[in-house]
Amino acid sequence: MGQFRVGSGAGVPVDMRRSARARRISLRVSTLDGRVTLTVPKHVSAEVALEFAEEKSDWIARALEKQSPAVPIVMGSQIPVEGRPHLIVAGKGRTARITDDVIEAPTTRVGASVQALLKARARARLVAASDRYAAALGRDYGRITMRDTRSRWGSCSHDGNLMYSWRLILAPLEVLDYVAAHEVAHLAHMDHSKNFWNAVEGLCPGYKAPRNWLRREGTSLHSYRFSSND
Repeated sequence: MGQFRVGSGAGVPVDMRRSARARRISLRVSTLDGRVTLTVPKHVSAEVALEFAEEKSDWIARALEKQSPAVPIVMGSQIPVEGRPHLIVAGKGRTARITDDVIEAPTTRVGASVQALLKARARARLVAASDRYAAALGRDYGRITMRDTRSRWGSCSHDGNLMYSWRLILAPLEVLDYVAAHEVAHLAHMDHSKNFWNAVEGLCPGYKAPRNWLRREGTSLHSYRFSSND
């Protein structure tokens, strides 16, 4: 239906969309990018929906204040790698490289080079973890792909292909390992039944702690911006 603004001053942009399944007007503020969405049932007029959103402008403002601020990846920034903070400094090569708690990056393409480094490191870690857990489970998987997904950290298709968010490399390694164990367990159980969780526990004992970390801290991994398009 389009976008409008609510609140004082310049206002906050709100995306309005119609839904045939919605029974009432609802507002949602994304914890990932702060996008505000107003969902409107088909039988409700646009005027009523706009009035509802305006009445909730203070609630929207409070929700946005709780968002993690965006962290642009530039020279001098800090970013976690495997859960440990790393300082980005000027390097001499054309690609970024990691040494101890420092990332050396070319000065002309800081964000892109650091992102490429992290993607490669994530792939290496997740392939190794997937291989290890698949062998323990006695199952084979198809291919592994890396994406920058917003709604999930990983997935397993019915034909055994695995997908992971490369941003898992920012989290502590036990969190990355848990997600790999979770998705590999789906090779045997394409559901979240008791048998599935028993398989996860067998592959990754004590998985609840990293799962809870991801629930608490996971949205913060999306706050790092490697380009203006993130």
